[in-house]
Amino acid sequence: MKQKVLLITPPFTQLNTPYPATAYLKGFLNTKSILSNQCDLGIETILAIFSAEGLTSLFREIELKNQDLSPNAQQIFNLRSKYIQTIDQVVAFLQGKNALLVHLICDGDFLPEASRFATTEDLEWAFGTMGLQDKAKHLATLYLEDLSDLIMEAIDPHFGFSRYAERLGRSAASFNEINEALLAPDSFIDQILFRLLSKKIESFNPTLVAFTVPFPGNLYSALKCGQWIKKYFPDLKIVMGGGFANTELRSLTEPRVFNFLDFITLDDGEAPFLNLIEYLEGNRSKTDLKRTFALVDGKVVFLNGSTQKDFSQVETGTPDYSDFQLDHYLSVIEIANPMHRLWSDGRWNKLTLAHGCYWGRCTFCDTSLDYIGRYEPNTVQLLCDRIEEIILQTGQIGFHFVDEAAPPALMKALALEIIRRKITVVWWTNIRFEKSFTYDLCFLLKESGCIAVSGGLEVASDRLLSMINKGISVAKVARVTDNFTRAGIMVHAYLMYGFPTQTAQETIDSLEIVRQLFEARVVQSGFWHLFAMTAHSPIGLKPAQFKVKIENMIPGTFANNDMIHSDPIGTNHELFSEGLRKSLFNYMNGIGFEMPLSDWFDFKVPRTTIAPDIIRQTIDNEEYEGVSSSAKVIWLGTNPSIRYFTRKKKNQTFEMAELIFPTKKENLSIQLKREEGKWLLEKIPEISVLNEAQTSYGELQISFEEQTGHDFVLFWNSPPIKLLRKHGLLML
Repeated sequence: MKQKVLLITPPFTQLNTPYPATAYLKGFLNTKSILSNQCDLGIETILAIFSAEGLTSLFREIELKNQDLSPNAQQIFNLRSKYIQTIDQVVAFLQGKNALLVHLICDGDFLPEASRFATTEDLEWAFGTMGLQDKAKHLATLYLEDLSDLIMEAIDPHFGFSRYAERLGRSAASFNEINEALLAPDSFIDQILFRLLSKKIESFNPTLVAFTVPFPGNLYSALKCGQWIKKYFPDLKIVMGGGFANTELRSLTEPRVFNFLDFITLDDGEAPFLNLIEYLEGNRSKTDLKRTFALVDGKVVFLNGSTQKDFSQVETGTPDYSDFQLDHYLSVIEIANPMHRLWSDGRWNKLTLAHGCYWGRCTFCDTSLDYIGRYEPNTVQLLCDRIEEIILQTGQIGFHFVDEAAPPALMKALALEIIRRKITVVWWTNIRFEKSFTYDLCFLLKESGCIAVSGGLEVASDRLLSMINKGISVAKVARVTDNFTRAGIMVHAYLMYGFPTQTAQETIDSLEIVRQLFEARVVQSGFWHLFAMTAHSPIGLKPAQFKVKIENMIPGTFANNDMIHSDPIGTNHELFSEGLRKSLFNYMNGIGFEMPLSDWFDFKVPRTTIAPDIIRQTIDNEEYEGVSSSAKVIWLGTNPSIRYFTRKKKNQTFEMAELIFPTKKENLSIQLKREEGKWLLEKIPEISVLNEAQTSYGELQISFEEQTGHDFVLFWNSPPIKLLRKHGLLML
């Protein structure tokens, strides 16, 4: 029987945009003419709860329970009529459909308020001149978070907007606790989820249901949906894949998981999924499945007899965002962290520039797994084709390139292709802070629509960066972030503490580096993460080399990725968590730079050994790098007009040329010697970004010196050319 597939993202991932896994898989199934539909049960469940009808049922449920509530929950319950009255309007506002509500929200009398509003006196400080729209979004987000607090206390302790029952899925070596939760009576949230799931199955009539579980916070709801399907649609087959399975379930032996599922696939889903469909249609044996777990005679078996190769990026098709209710997503502002705001505010199409990581050497990363270790870039022509197709699909020009680390060479080629095709696009991505990101490259990326990058500064210590094998230094990070910032691209730094052997002194010195980066305004956003050891990283595979001891040596039957470890050489890293968080919050808001680092902690910490101006000096004293004759020279501006004239100075006459370049705001004018101006006028079309046959610096030098007889180096460093360099004359 021909299979009909229903692809499901279970609750909860993001409020503002669909998680892309099912869109990627649906795009691939289109290339094989396999009928599929997709849905995001996360956003649909949220909208069902946070509606006048949903809140009416919620408050009735709380009333029936007749339980003691905390003062905060009681305050929300007492204001239930106000919440029911306002919820539909607030949700519509966050969907971009009710813009004029901004005035009522900001006036302060429209929204009922509970504990989340306790910090609103700091809004003007936190948001600065962002305007009423952002302030209203933030207040509306607090309003939803108050209701979320009530749900967690009175209805479902596992509830969360971007993660559901996450604690159950995280580090769950044993399946016992998850199984107990799944066998408990259905919750209020479960019942809403099941009603939505029932409608999807009745509407699409699938033969195979596929759940993507990218995070621990999706696991419980995926299994709960599987439980319901097994009960009411026992003939339906159920498969699960995604990031959680790929990292956590590689050594799965727990048979009880298959009370809720039929199959679990690992790594890239296209080939395993296609093989599974072939098996279900009777065209492949079960033993010839690819990277698939199943229950055989009561035991978990890993089936990997397939000779099917993984599909290349060219073969996977364009991600297909149809079926998603794209105008239903909520644009929220949770906190004043600029990068987190990008994550949660606005609709972003997700796309991947390259499979895997082009660096792939960081010792804390899962480099032994396929999603990191197998590097395969797309072509820029294919990427731009897909960008244009997705814009037509969704009507949205925003793209988040979800690479582990976007390759600089590919980013450069993509930016050039975007500009040549005249595509209007806004995009951001993850990078490594490597020296390839010159100011000229950053300028080009900005011109193509790049607004932000995020990269790992990690421990901000050269000794530890070397242990991590990051391939960067603090000095390189300072210069690269300065390049991005001067080009007008926001920089977010991923920060890490608690790396093996890291001392208290190194933690404080790292904080001082971070303080100076923010004070120099070359980093605008950041977040501290406590180091976590994973089984598939170089550290997890060879812990003795990093002087750590593994505590959970015996693998569990379910999830085996996070490794409990001790660091006999380093410090008690958890002690620093609150001080690092608090200081970073202040630095992001431009204050607290003058405070001693010790003031952020409630225990004694060492004094920093870092010079107070090391970052500023590093940026100001940038190392000179000679010009490469093979560097491509590209002009991003317009073709100029030319005017020849004569200049007299001290009884001497000079034949001159004025080149006038139209710009968006005003004309740009430079004056050169006549023969130099004539040469440049002839070369502008050749070095134009629209000309794919790029010209090198060395080729220009030969041409200039042959035609004018002048020194090209002096010409290139003259004030007129330096002015053009500021306006889009690039060396790449």
